[in-house]
Amino acid sequence: MNSLLELKGQLQHGKAGRPGAPQLPKGQSVTSEKLRSLASDLERIRVYWEGQGVPFSPLVSACYRTIVAKSNRIRRILGGHGNASDHIVGARFEGSGPATHHVITYCVGMEALEESADALLACAEIVDGRFGGAIDDEALANLGAGALRGKAGITRNAFAQIVRDAFYVARFDVQTSARKIDDWAVVSIYDVGYSDLRSFLRDLGLPLTPDRVLGNAVRLNNEEYAKLVSRYPYLVSMATSDISLLTPDDFAIDSPETASIPAPGNEPIIGVIDTPFDDRVYFAGWVEAHNLIPAAIGTEPADMVHGTAVTSIIVDGPNIEPDLDDGCGRFRVRHFGVAKGTRSSAFGFMRSVRDIVEQNRDIKVWNISQGSMLEIERNSVSPEGAILDELQARFDDIVFVVSGTNQTPDRQQVRIGAPADSINSLVVNATSFSGKTASYSRRGPVLDFFKKPDVCAVGGDADRPMHLCVGTGETFRSGTSFAAPWIARKMAYLMQVMGLTREVAKALLIDSAAGWNYEADPWRGYGQVPKRIEDVAEAQNDEIRFFLTGTADEYLTYNYGIPVPIAKGKCPYVARATLCYFPECDRRQGVDYTSTEMDLHLGRITDKGELKPLDNNRQGEEGYLTTEGAARSSYRKWDNVKHIGEAFTQRVRERKAYGNGMWGIKIRTTERGDGKAGRGMRFGAVITLKEINGVNRIDDFIQRCSLRGWIVNRVEIRNRVDIYNAAEVEIDFDE
Repeated sequence: MNSLLELKGQLQHGKAGRPGAPQLPKGQSVTSEKLRSLASDLERIRVYWEGQGVPFSPLVSACYRTIVAKSNRIRRILGGHGNASDHIVGARFEGSGPATHHVITYCVGMEALEESADALLACAEIVDGRFGGAIDDEALANLGAGALRGKAGITRNAFAQIVRDAFYVARFDVQTSARKIDDWAVVSIYDVGYSDLRSFLRDLGLPLTPDRVLGNAVRLNNEEYAKLVSRYPYLVSMATSDISLLTPDDFAIDSPETASIPAPGNEPIIGVIDTPFDDRVYFAGWVEAHNLIPAAIGTEPADMVHGTAVTSIIVDGPNIEPDLDDGCGRFRVRHFGVAKGTRSSAFGFMRSVRDIVEQNRDIKVWNISQGSMLEIERNSVSPEGAILDELQARFDDIVFVVSGTNQTPDRQQVRIGAPADSINSLVVNATSFSGKTASYSRRGPVLDFFKKPDVCAVGGDADRPMHLCVGTGETFRSGTSFAAPWIARKMAYLMQVMGLTREVAKALLIDSAAGWNYEADPWRGYGQVPKRIEDVAEAQNDEIRFFLTGTADEYLTYNYGIPVPIAKGKCPYVARATLCYFPECDRRQGVDYTSTEMDLHLGRITDKGELKPLDNNRQGEEGYLTTEGAARSSYRKWDNVKHIGEAFTQRVRERKAYGNGMWGIKIRTTERGDGKAGRGMRFGAVITLKEINGVNRIDDFIQRCSLRGWIVNRVEIRNRVDIYNAAEVEIDFDE
């Protein structure tokens, strides 16, 4: 096996070019009738809000024609004296298939509604008077500076931007209904300018205690929720049931266990958030248990089965189930019991997880094998998933490994349940021992787009369930709950033993699962992670596998000097790459959930000094246009995992090697809004080159990299284990 390589070198940065004047797509036009129709919509909305007499700014929904790119959102209409994007408070999808389109909600003042309607009517008069009732792309592009001087106070740039805005918007409307929920609900309120949500709701007649407010989410009973939606339905951004029906697990204790285990040493600690832990098990000395279930509620042995079974895999999985020995050894566990039975409060889960993580910052990898029977919503991430994303964006050294949730025996659920819709987390589905997709698996995507689950691992199935230890006995059971701990073990090994960043560790797991013949599968994510840690953290003898880390300090981050060995003027490789990063997320933005996009380009550098990407990705190139839908589908735009790769088949042939065989990597970073949320964000990229003739070229690669100024480190498992053990030795200094 070849060692994984770490390349350290200078990554270059570049700024984005200035945007040009507003233009229409080629061959398109806007009519004066369309402009007047939009003005009429805004006037109708203004009258509606005047009649409401509410003490906050109006909410207006812009229904777009398609899934719209950030650059094609309205800017001048509803912008007032700034940019309309500054006033976005939510986004969702409507329609299906090719008819799917954005609906984006804005919170603006009454004066902005009036000014926008007047400006639309003024532009309609100009289109009638100067362009015969319709202006096309050529006429707009050829509109000279000062051409509209004296025309209703509209400047050329304002006119052009309003025309462009009008092209992409189908209509404006107001949301006047909210979904019905007959139980406790977790409700997100649109940000209409309040500084304190509790005070705002109290003034609306809903006094709440502090423990029922978390960020912009509140916990309401069915009467309170009904009161809110009957009077103020337009304030409800998202609403979900607070009662999560947990996926049931029926355990049968088959026989007493007689296993033994040595005392723990300096092994890494994994955090487990689950049902309480039963300290009667043989490995109890490896677990620091905290039962957070209130004493008044109490716990029974049956309440502890699930959490104890999950922890048994993390502590002693290879001994309990030898066929799944991953080479990672044993782990200590800090176990937090937060749920019992089959019902759990989503709001309580959010508060518990936030407090636990904030108070246990020494733990880097957290396993969550709890999941809701209810399917995720189309237009919003669950409150539980959102809190995991928020914590991973806030703390740059933690990662959650989350089970992908199971179908129940009646098989009514298809889409995954909360919190498996967490975008930043590593979500794990299950396979049988033979590698087939487990019969109980549920599928993604999340928000109609994000690829979840990420990977899969053995969780057992009817033909052979997983061997587990609970209480004073052993049991056999299947589920994604028991697939996730095997991935948590590998993640902890990569981060805490081998010293890799979470970005690189996540990329290694996803990249190893995808392999050379990746096929998209909504039940399996990028594929099944190899059983052994060596197959994740090392490469075959005919492969060169290396990783790069960096931060996105500007729009462009790149290096065009990766000296890949060539043979007889040819490039004898297929290649693949995986990029991972952990962006800030905002549940209030609905389907536009992630704040930052990193666009990955990898390939050979041509004789003209241009990067020739593996997947022919031309996003960002001058003159290249694509739709937002196509960019998401083909290049995973806005996803925080990018995987590009070539299949290794018998038909693969050597390719032209330009010049002296340089390859390059380029990452373009853009923001959903106009801020800089992603500046300084870390990323990890894992790149694998496979020599199609089976030749081992790793030594040549290392030598060439060194000559080019790269620092090359061999990341060898045995050496990293020795370093970890030495660092964890306690030294007593005699006085």
